[in-house]
Amino acid sequence: MTSKRRFLGLSTAASLLIASAAFAAEPLTIDVHRDANCGCCKKWIAHLEANGFKVVDHVETDMRAVKQELGVAPRLASCHTAVIDGKFVEGHVPAAQVQELIKRNDLAGVAVPGMPAGSPGMEVDGMKHAYQVIGLTKSGDDQVVASYPDT
Repeated sequence: MTSKRRFLGLSTAASLLIASAAFAAEPLTIDVHRDANCGCCKKWIAHLEANGFKVVDHVETDMRAVKQELGVAPRLASCHTAVIDGKFVEGHVPAAQVQELIKRNDLAGVAVPGMPAGSPGMEVDGMKHAYQVIGLTKSGDDQVVASYPDT
C-alpha cells in the first residue's frame, strides 16, 4: 500500500470517528407540555437538561386535552406530560427511565402517577417516598419498569 493510500485510509477512518462522536453527543429532544403555574414542572425540566436532554417547553392552557390526545390514561396522570420518539412520559419520571423508554418498542409511554416526594422535580426537604415508574404497553397493560424505594 502506498503512503498516499494509507494516508487517505487513515483520514477517512478519522473522519468517520469524529462524525460518529459528534452524532453520539447530540442531545435527545423531548417536548414537555405543562401548565404555566406549576413550579415542579420547571424543576423536572431542569432534571432532564442536567441529564443531557434538549427540552422544548410548551405552556398549555388545557392539560387534560393534551393527556387525552397522547393516550395518557387517567390512572397514570400527573402534572405534566412529555413526548419523546412518539411516546408519552407522564409526570416525574427519572431521566434514566426516559432513556430506556426510547429502547422499548413494546411501550406506548411511561408514567410516575401523582407527584411523589423525592422523585425528580419533587425534592422536598429530604423527604423521599417510594414510587414506581409504570410502563403502558401498546396493548394497554400496565407494567412496572422501575421502582424507587423509600429512604
